[in-house]
Amino acid sequence: MSVKGSTPDISEDCSDKSFQKTVTLQKNYGKTGALKTDDGTFYIGDLDETGVRVGLGHLEIPNGSTYDGSFSKGLPNGIGIMTFPDSSRYEGEFMQGWFHGHGVFSTIDGMKFEGEFRGGRIWGNGLLTYSDGSPSSEGYFQESRFREEGCKENIKRARRIAMLARRCSDEFKGTCDVDFSIKEKGKKKT
Repeated sequence: MSVKGSTPDISEDCSDKSFQKTVTLQKNYGKTGALKTDDGTFYIGDLDETGVRVGLGHLEIPNGSTYDGSFSKGLPNGIGIMTFPDSSRYEGEFMQGWFHGHGVFSTIDGMKFEGEFRGGRIWGNGLLTYSDGSPSSEGYFQESRFREEGCKENIKRARRIAMLARRCSDEFKGTCDVDFSIKEKGKKKT
């Protein structure tokens, strides 16, 4: 079966390539399944009737980044966790594929920002914790500029949303074993 608007082919009995992922999927949408596109992007989760990513899902991007969380119109939207190849991580709210809303961004060296994001950037109230142990900075960030001011409520909200994103990700990795087989377009089934 071809998915409208993309090149992958979904097949339940294909032996070309099998992917197994432990998942718990919401059944609010048309179907669940797995997709692999020509560029190597792999998705497993909820799909609408036309094969577009919606609901809960797991996305693996060829550069090594992964996303676990909710999707709308094929893009990360709602609450989720994005992990990057360098082990930096964002836990929080997404809108149309961007970090947008409250969340926590942390790097492997220990630097962490807890607060507001807009359009994929730190923008708004938050707390920046430095990896070298120097005192944290609390204030308002806009266009890479910082203004010191109190913002305890936004920091608390960012922490709550990050915790909710971790719960959502843990639930997705949950209790149900699902084995999806994928037939890549242009390859013959053996």
